[in-house]
Amino acid sequence: MRTLLPPAMLIVAVVLLAALPVIGSRALVQDLFMVLCLLVLALNWNMLAGFAGLISVGQQAFVGIGAYGMFACVILGGMDPLAGLLVGGLAAMALSVPVAFFTFRLNGAYFAIGTWAVADIARLALGQWKALGGGTGTALPKAAVQDMPGIEAIRALIGGSKAAAVDALTYWLALALAAAMLAASWAFLRSRMGLGLQAVRDNPVAARSVGVDPVRLKALVFLLTAFGTGICGGLLFIQIGRISPDAAFSLLDWTAFVIFIVVIGGIGTLPGPVVGVLVFYGLQTLLADYGTVYLIVLGLIGIAIMLFARRGLWGGFTRRTGLDPVPLSHAAPRPVPTPES
Repeated sequence: MRTLLPPAMLIVAVVLLAALPVIGSRALVQDLFMVLCLLVLALNWNMLAGFAGLISVGQQAFVGIGAYGMFACVILGGMDPLAGLLVGGLAAMALSVPVAFFTFRLNGAYFAIGTWAVADIARLALGQWKALGGGTGTALPKAAVQDMPGIEAIRALIGGSKAAAVDALTYWLALALAAAMLAASWAFLRSRMGLGLQAVRDNPVAARSVGVDPVRLKALVFLLTAFGTGICGGLLFIQIGRISPDAAFSLLDWTAFVIFIVVIGGIGTLPGPVVGVLVFYGLQTLLADYGTVYLIVLGLIGIAIMLFARRGLWGGFTRRTGLDPVPLSHAAPRPVPTPES
């Protein structure tokens, strides 16, 4: 059964989340900022793996390049951090061009290993950049962060310190980025190119026979997701305030957790990352005091989902109920009645 989730419900959800810095605690704002950033990274990875069939384990490369691009703009170029976000996203997209040129010659596990190798090369290379702290990293100038546009107005609105205003601003930017990613992903996947991309995923030979160019579509998705991931990386490290190669190019934080989120939520479905990030945040909150047990439980849940519910929680929901509140396909046109009928 095809049902479309009313846009008004989504707007209400965004408005309620946007009000959080005014009515909620600073700790909750910081937690949900990280959840929203993980959602953005998960949406990008899901577009790659779930819809384009590109299983990358090197997305941390674009997080790191986006973050370092933003830091370079602020520290070396004297730019505003918000302007640096765009530059970081463009730098990540620029990196994706040569990466795609080489890794698209690989398939399956070789592609995954190739993307991981590129990310590690980028980590080692940026560890040599002495102007940004080399291997130990550097901190973002506090004055540059606290003088971002709108900070004083936000401080007056929430009645807190400049640091709290920075948290609120980065939270709102993460919320806007997540909402824009969801809307853009839905629109793209229902477009002609998006339907062609899903056709390539399901049956490349049949897709080619009707004129779909798989390499062109996959390259477009690879570039666009690198751009979104780079912007998210810059935003993450504005809030964190300090960068180092190991933190910016962390496989665990920016790729392994993201893959877990997509797998448990439902790979190849648009709401899957949303469901997955909520489950991930719930588990993180419940098990935060148990140290390594937390990671063990995450691993066991991921294995159980892959063994017994390969379509993830959202896929299982749609299969059992027959409901699809966020359909990506178009309904077949109704037959035109003829005079004889």
